[in-house]
Amino acid sequence: TMAVARVNLRALTSWVGIARLFAVVLSCLTFSLVASTGNFGGPSGTWCMFTWCFCFIVTLLVLLLELLELYPVLPLSWDDFTSAFSMLAVLMVFTSSVVFPATFISSPCSSNKCARQAVATTTSFLCFLAYAVEVGLTRAKPGDISSFLSTVPGLLKVFEAYVACLIFSLLDEYNKSGLMWCVAVYSICFIFTLLIIIFTIGRCLAYFPCPLDKVLVGYNFLALLMYITATILWPLYSFRGRPRPESCSRNCSWDKHLGITFLTIFNLIAYLVDLVYSSRMVFIRTP
Repeated sequence: TMAVARVNLRALTSWVGIARLFAVVLSCLTFSLVASTGNFGGPSGTWCMFTWCFCFIVTLLVLLLELLELYPVLPLSWDDFTSAFSMLAVLMVFTSSVVFPATFISSPCSSNKCARQAVATTTSFLCFLAYAVEVGLTRAKPGDISSFLSTVPGLLKVFEAYVACLIFSLLDEYNKSGLMWCVAVYSICFIFTLLIIIFTIGRCLAYFPCPLDKVLVGYNFLALLMYITATILWPLYSFRGRPRPESCSRNCSWDKHLGITFLTIFNLIAYLVDLVYSSRMVFIRTP
């Protein structure tokens, strides 16, 4: 039987719907302004344009599916999918809002093109705020029985996977045994975290033969231990006896290793918070 589309205006008039409408308009305005300048070449510009276009298309699709109430026919957990996407959009748009002006806006900013780039940066940041509001509105409150990816541990899973992607984008030289171990840590944790997200959205975790909540706590503990070793070994093997070169350009290997050091610390903190929250959810039951 064919699914009958019904119009659900609440998809547009609820607070979540309004936040999504703002995100659609702001992302469209941002990539239109940047496209009008014709200055978005190179990896950074391509990434920013992809982010705004991707978020615009997916958010518009989410709004249409909820407006016509067609999402129940999809073979996935809709709440988990929308929670994961909104968190991913927060991270992607925030990154673009920082990378774009740092790469393309020069000082002093006096030309018409520069003014459009400045407005695009502003609309991009407002778009980030719209997605952040959506995450705040859809996040599961303590004690709620809700979709996993709308809980704090679920949102942190998206954050951990995204930070790992940023780390991979900065990797260039890791020919020492300590650095190879760190890359193995980033890769293993990323793969398992991504599988958890995919299986959750695909409603596959129900078929897991073990108590999943306790398995996730165990995984978070192991990931935390692995990231502790990476947090120590990466800067040790990257900077010991290697001061920053005087001729260090934008794509300098030393700067990339410094960026990976900070991203490793961010993920270490994320896995620590993830472990604390998931342990409380499993072992401390609220009445």
